[in-house]
Amino acid sequence: MPEPPRELTRTLLGVLCIGVLIVAAFWIVRPFLAAAIWAITIVVLTWPMLLHMQRWLWNSRGAAVATMLVILLLLFVIPLTLAVGTIAVHAGEIAERARSLAGTPIPSQPEWLAALPIVGATLATAWADATASGVEGLGPLLVPYAGGLAAWFVASAGNLGYLTVQILLTLVLAAFMYANGEEAASIALRFARRLGGKHGEDLMQLAGRAISGVALGVVFTAAIQSVLGGIGLAAAGVPFAGLLTAVLLIVCVAQVGMLVVMLPAVAWLYWNGEPAWGTFLLLWSVVASVLDQFLRPVLVRRSAHLPLLLVFVGVIGGLVAFGPLGIFVGPVVLAVAYTLLMTWLQQDPLAATP
Repeated sequence: MPEPPRELTRTLLGVLCIGVLIVAAFWIVRPFLAAAIWAITIVVLTWPMLLHMQRWLWNSRGAAVATMLVILLLLFVIPLTLAVGTIAVHAGEIAERARSLAGTPIPSQPEWLAALPIVGATLATAWADATASGVEGLGPLLVPYAGGLAAWFVASAGNLGYLTVQILLTLVLAAFMYANGEEAASIALRFARRLGGKHGEDLMQLAGRAISGVALGVVFTAAIQSVLGGIGLAAAGVPFAGLLTAVLLIVCVAQVGMLVVMLPAVAWLYWNGEPAWGTFLLLWSVVASVLDQFLRPVLVRRSAHLPLLLVFVGVIGGLVAFGPLGIFVGPVVLAVAYTLLMTWLQQDPLAATP
């Protein structure tokens, strides 16, 4: 009969070795996690389209995968490239317009500004100080922020390059997943079955539906917000409406928020003596910006069949905790936890006693 201390030591060493192996494997694949999550999301969302494409292309998986990659290029890579290219093409014109503002006199203060509640007096004082110093007097106030602004542009350029690499890596991983999707799904289901039996399989399928719903909610709400923002900009007569719409699409997909584009446009309208259009665009922007807080959870719930409050907390909490990837991770984690809790409550031995 083996000695208990020796068996305990062997068990502890085995668990330690497995833990070290898991940590080492995670550390190795860590640079690919973001691209892998995006690739899994895209493949889960578009898998039915791949199967339809394969049937249309004489049951050729290779042709279907190539067609799906072309579609992904047309839907994601090319629009992003065009949007960035549009910004780059108009950069000189934007800079020239900014330089021309130096000789533009500050308009007189509108009468209704001081009557605004809470912030009216402060805004009126600031407007009067700016009018007294002129546009040239604003230069020294902006000098302390020049270094931070330059650093922000450098960081943005670096992030743009990183984003390009991530997109290409996502497409490569998606191609492998498309080609071997059935095998990967079988391995995932077998792993879930080993962990939790039939309930493990149900949780895996629920996670897939949650990922699909979140992806649909993000893309659909981003498209709606960018279109609404573009309509508002064009109706208010803001210059570069098409350019700003492209920027809106980027920031909405990245979950930055459309107000970073719309509020400067509102300020431009007020600056140029268009308070009516400025107020209209401000209200339009606020309504469009809060639309995603209601539309996205509803779309996710339609696919995952989860309580609306749970989906809302998962989307918002995941975004705050993990950034853009948290939009997908948050609802999936809460969905699995909620299903485990409900399953455990349904298996209450006292409730099953006749």
